[in-house]
Amino acid sequence: MIKMIEIDGSVGEGGGQILRTSLALSMCTGQPFTLKNIRAGRKKPGLMRQHLTCVNAATEVCDATVHGAEMNSQLLRFAPGKVHAGRYSFNVGTAGSCTLVLQTVWPALLLADGPSHLSLCGGTHNPMAPPFHFLERSYAPLMRKLGANVGLALRRLGFYPAGGGEIEATIWPAQDTLQPFDLMERGRMQEGFAECFAPALPRTVAQRELAYLETALGWTKEQLRIGTARQNEGPGNALMVTLVYENLSEVFTQFGEKGVSAERVARALVQEVRAYQQSEAALGPHLADQWALPLALAVCRRGREAAYTCTELTAHAKTNFDVIERFLPVAFLVSDARAGWRVTVKPAHEN
Repeated sequence: MIKMIEIDGSVGEGGGQILRTSLALSMCTGQPFTLKNIRAGRKKPGLMRQHLTCVNAATEVCDATVHGAEMNSQLLRFAPGKVHAGRYSFNVGTAGSCTLVLQTVWPALLLADGPSHLSLCGGTHNPMAPPFHFLERSYAPLMRKLGANVGLALRRLGFYPAGGGEIEATIWPAQDTLQPFDLMERGRMQEGFAECFAPALPRTVAQRELAYLETALGWTKEQLRIGTARQNEGPGNALMVTLVYENLSEVFTQFGEKGVSAERVARALVQEVRAYQQSEAALGPHLADQWALPLALAVCRRGREAAYTCTELTAHAKTNFDVIERFLPVAFLVSDARAGWRVTVKPAHEN
């Protein structure tokens, strides 16, 4: 009998990441789990539609046996079967993030016996989830360096509250090619640019946001872009800065909302970019969180440690480390680094 892993969703950050990481690693390892107090740290606890879509997607990918997969449920039991490569289509049905659905099934499909093609519908640019451009420019290139090839395409933007975005992803198997590596330095700065997506909003919104960045960051007009978007993809407003370095790229995003001025949106983004630039560490706070799971998988499969530096360790990241350690024989060791943190992922037998 495989032992059931018991997880309390109220510990640490207490959000949906505990669910998604548990689903992903349950599929990867074949270990069943019970998750109680789901999203206990949120104003509306339990499974919301996007979380339920993650559960249903995982269930379909691996023929799982599931109990508690219903709206507002705070208890879930998940027993995975065999992961199947194939063609899948998942629709959140709201502006809930389809990028989070993708990240839930991505690790398991890396270990499948063939390529998979996914079509996902929902929110592509949400305040509480990695936007598509973050996955495309920051996350996917590092996954390729890890030995995990993926193709991503944005078919349609989807903003809160309408949703309706569309993403396509092709994931190739990587069970024999995963190779952990250290990511300690950004390397030489190669490019920096900003872009604004503001469909169905006055053009002056994008112009004002970009003008603020031009002054605050000292950038040229060639570094400031208004992203292509169709009117029916809005209303929405995503202001992004992409910093391209020799070893990685980072994408920072702020979202406009009703009653918040363009200048205030841009000011918040500048603060985020400057905080990153003031550190010498490689990964920003969001990428430091997202990178933990695939790196741990590679460390586990190859039996050798790897490390990275990051500017900040959020409660979200620390909670993610704890959940990963419940499923994989690895340990996360955290220590101070220059203007940031060093995270080392070790095979458990080395401790």
